[in-house]
Amino acid sequence: MKYSWLAGLSLGCAIATAGNVTAIASSQSTQTPPTPVEDRLNPPTLTVGIGGAPPFLIQDGEQLQGIIPDLWQYIAASQNIEYELVVHNNTQEALDAVANQDLDLLVGPFSITAERLENVDFTQPFFVSRIGVVVPAESPSLWNRLQPLFRVTALSSAAILLFVLFLVGNGIWLAERKQNPEQFPPHYLKGIGNGMWFALVTLTTVGYGDHTPSTSAGRVITGIWMLISMLAVSSLTAGLASALTLTLSGATAAPINSAEDLQDTNVAVVSGTTGVIWAQEYQANPQEYASLEGAIAAVAEGNVEGAIFDRPALQYYLSQNSDLDLQLADFTLHSENLGFALPRNSPLSRDLSQILLQLEENKTITEISDRWLESSDEDSQSSSESSDSSESSDN
Repeated sequence: MKYSWLAGLSLGCAIATAGNVTAIASSQSTQTPPTPVEDRLNPPTLTVGIGGAPPFLIQDGEQLQGIIPDLWQYIAASQNIEYELVVHNNTQEALDAVANQDLDLLVGPFSITAERLENVDFTQPFFVSRIGVVVPAESPSLWNRLQPLFRVTALSSAAILLFVLFLVGNGIWLAERKQNPEQFPPHYLKGIGNGMWFALVTLTTVGYGDHTPSTSAGRVITGIWMLISMLAVSSLTAGLASALTLTLSGATAAPINSAEDLQDTNVAVVSGTTGVIWAQEYQANPQEYASLEGAIAAVAEGNVEGAIFDRPALQYYLSQNSDLDLQLADFTLHSENLGFALPRNSPLSRDLSQILLQLEENKTITEISDRWLESSDEDSQSSSESSDSSESSDN
């Protein structure tokens, strides 16, 4: 009987252990299994917003065409997604609807930026776009041809070159004026003039021979000047040569020929797009318009000097409106990743990103994009009849 309490304790522990095992097994049998991908993408009907400018989204009445409709229809069909489509013609309003959870998903060419990520989530990027500028395609005026000669680069190069020639001319004159007065007269203005002329012909490797140093000091200065001419002064003359090339070629039809030319110019941008940001980044004066059509019209009417927007959309618009005397500038401002927008912490984000990544790896996205972008190039080359463009919600 001395061990009866120990036996009772052992029996109690055994019963408790059996009860715990049964409870664990019961809880495991009733635990909800992970939600399949198809179920997460069907909750049960998605409210999907769509936006963009041609060729991403082309609106023909109620019919939607373009890169985004083709891509979304492919995803929805492959995943058996039921959805209700809502067209948005304003970028910021569409993103606000996502942030307020009025939309389950926003499909379109929306730039992924740090500022936007504070309010919404984005999927894996499906397209890398470049920011371009549309400018007038005018015949160059006389001032436009001469303008490169009066830019800071050309003027500073000319000023530095004259200053260096002045210094070398003074050095040669001081070294030669006593022993070689016939070529470098003691009179300051005449002597400096001959010294600068000698420095100039040495710089250009012409070497007329009408002025030559005869003293040791003069020859040392000349030798150093020859080495400097080969190593450093060539960069100064390159700036002048570039300006002369632009002037003679007439390649200055538009006042905006580089990103630096945007400074202090009036440019059109579409409200709510990253074009506003890039205009401010390059110190331009952005004039906001509700649509891409309105922004380009402002350029055509001469109200602004250019329009900043996604390069593919600009190229497509110009191909469909070949009567406009406009052109795409040869430079780009920036590259941007485009993706779909979702509410913060959306359960769809990971699955859609994975699907987009798979479509990128198997070239499906490339095939869809090329079909519309190549169509744009063909229209541009054939100068086909222009068609109306819809309002933009791109970027």
